[in-house]
Amino acid sequence: MTISSKQGHQATPPATRPENLRGYHPPDYWPAPVERTLVPPIQEGRFLTLFSDAAGLAVFAGVAICLVGISVCGCAGIRKERELTEEEKRKTIQEFALAKGFAVAIFAGVLSGCMAIAFHFGKPISEAALATGTKKIFTNNPIFIVAMAGGFTTNFIWCVILNLKNKSLGDYVRGSGTLLAVNYVFAGLAGIIWYGQFFFYGMGQTKMGAYEFSSWTIHMAFIIVFSNLWGIRFHEWKGVSRRTLGLVVVGILVLILSTIVVGYGNYLKATAG
Repeated sequence: MTISSKQGHQATPPATRPENLRGYHPPDYWPAPVERTLVPPIQEGRFLTLFSDAAGLAVFAGVAICLVGISVCGCAGIRKERELTEEEKRKTIQEFALAKGFAVAIFAGVLSGCMAIAFHFGKPISEAALATGTKKIFTNNPIFIVAMAGGFTTNFIWCVILNLKNKSLGDYVRGSGTLLAVNYVFAGLAGIIWYGQFFFYGMGQTKMGAYEFSSWTIHMAFIIVFSNLWGIRFHEWKGVSRRTLGLVVVGILVLILSTIVVGYGNYLKATAG
């Protein structure tokens, strides 16, 4: 999260934010699907049984294909950095620090998987909601209140610390009423859109059946798909060779394929009873 004041103070240096490693998705997203897919069945004692039928094998094949897709996008990102001049790199990244970026990306990826695990272990909350009459499709929503409370707390404390450090607390009320209103509306809209991903993720997860633990892989895959499409749309890949651009397109297609395979595995399990 970034807090900016009129002095240009930033909570996180641009070079170390994962979004500025567009194309370097492996360190950020490898841990999440692996964590989310492996931990629940291991905890439930049914990990090995997943390899005993076609459905389980299909799900794990889908996860493996997802990791391949992430790797391909990562290779495209590495080629991009090699092909662009320093001046071209700095047009979108004012302060480039690859080592710091990788460290932050890996850390973010691990914690992202932990969030998904929190959703899994929050199932008793979901079951309690169902028992009180909540429609099944909405029963994951109460879990998010608990799971996201920690994220809100740490973000709030860190932002206040940075506001005090940068003497930017006054920015929340400084300026014309119109400007403040616009800023708050867009800040609120960003929060709603961000939460929307989990609202619909939770709804979809209720439809995944016995292998719902594989849902996070689909979630992660499409985050990468759309972030790369967004990067292409805003010319972040401008100036690269056709081969490099073709590589990121292949990565996107492989990721889409992974979601189809994971979905097929869940379909096989559902139809098998």
